[in-house]
Amino acid sequence: MAKGKSKKSKKKLFVFGGLGLLLLIVIALILFSGDKEKIVSVDTEKVEKRNIVQLVAANGKIEPVEKVELRPEVTGEIVELPVKEGEKVKKGQLLIRLKPDQYIARKNKAKANLTFSKASLAQSEASLEEIEAHYKRVNELFAKELASQSELETANSSYLRAKSQVEAQKASVLQAEENYKDAIVELDKTAIYAPLDGTISQLNVEKSERVLGSSFSQGTHLMTVADLNKMQAIVEVDENDVVLISLGDTASVEIDAIPDKKFNALVTQIGNSANIIGSGTQNEVVNFNVEIELIDKDNRIRPGMSCDADIRTAKRENVLSVPIQSVTARMPENTKDGQRKREKKKKVKPKEVVFVEKGNLAVMKKVKTGISDDSYMEIESGLEEGEMIISGPYKVISKELSDSTKVRVNKDSNKRNK
Repeated sequence: MAKGKSKKSKKKLFVFGGLGLLLLIVIALILFSGDKEKIVSVDTEKVEKRNIVQLVAANGKIEPVEKVELRPEVTGEIVELPVKEGEKVKKGQLLIRLKPDQYIARKNKAKANLTFSKASLAQSEASLEEIEAHYKRVNELFAKELASQSELETANSSYLRAKSQVEAQKASVLQAEENYKDAIVELDKTAIYAPLDGTISQLNVEKSERVLGSSFSQGTHLMTVADLNKMQAIVEVDENDVVLISLGDTASVEIDAIPDKKFNALVTQIGNSANIIGSGTQNEVVNFNVEIELIDKDNRIRPGMSCDADIRTAKRENVLSVPIQSVTARMPENTKDGQRKREKKKKVKPKEVVFVEKGNLAVMKKVKTGISDDSYMEIESGLEEGEMIISGPYKVISKELSDSTKVRVNKDSNKRNK
């Protein structure tokens, strides 16, 4: 019996001992894994000085700087069309003549009415002179008591009527003169001349076609005369970018149809009226027209060609810079209760920071940034030249890194920085 109990006790001791050892191993693993901090793989790049040019990109169409859309002011049939599309013309050259017959008839009628009105006025004035002389005689006789009150009143009434008739005839003459002038102007409008030296860039009508004058809506668009020696790009710029642009900014324009050349250009006009697409919706887009005059000439350029423009809005030379993706944002850490309460009352703004690699640690630094190009951002303060900035991956910088995070620099990154 003693031997059986002894065996059972040893067995229990062995079981409990094994469980205890297993428990110690589990605890050790938990503690070990808890102490092991995650190490993040990163890319680095030295903070260096370089030149940075800030660009605003936009696209649009090529148009002449100066162009005129011609529309007739009077209605009529085209009887002369001595030009064709693409033809060069001189200012004052005849472009279109409308059939003038009805306007000649109106002019002749207006002239006849004017002649009649003038004759009527002359007759009325002569009659007034006679009536006025009679009135004066009657008035003198009345003063000598040789004419009655009734005779005086009759003479006075005749004089006033004659005088009123002369005034009416004068008004008729003035109206007839205006009608005659208008008829001459309308007749002159049947001939349409080139408003400037240029090219017929668009011709929309043919001979014998009847066209409407501008009194009917906008009138028929006859043609467009443009100076093709001066061309410009009219581009649409986002509302957030247009505030960066100033008159006189230089630009580089690429025309889709002429891919082998970049055209130098200058900003000549910045629109004040917005072009709104999808107004009132979540997809609302607000753009502004910017006109960029091309400095370089090329006979291949045509109105309506599609183009892309890079507008240089700012330039910094020999300034500290880092890759754009290196700059991220972090909320400020408030350590004092009073500060926390104050921050709750106002909207807390995130601060711009970068992470510098020091001794396999990511050290967070607050920076002040300036302009940027497609790849690099200017650093105005917060960094020194030669410091090793963490430049990637972007997801790590934007979400995972914090001050004192352990990092491992990728080998390829080390090679690039040597």
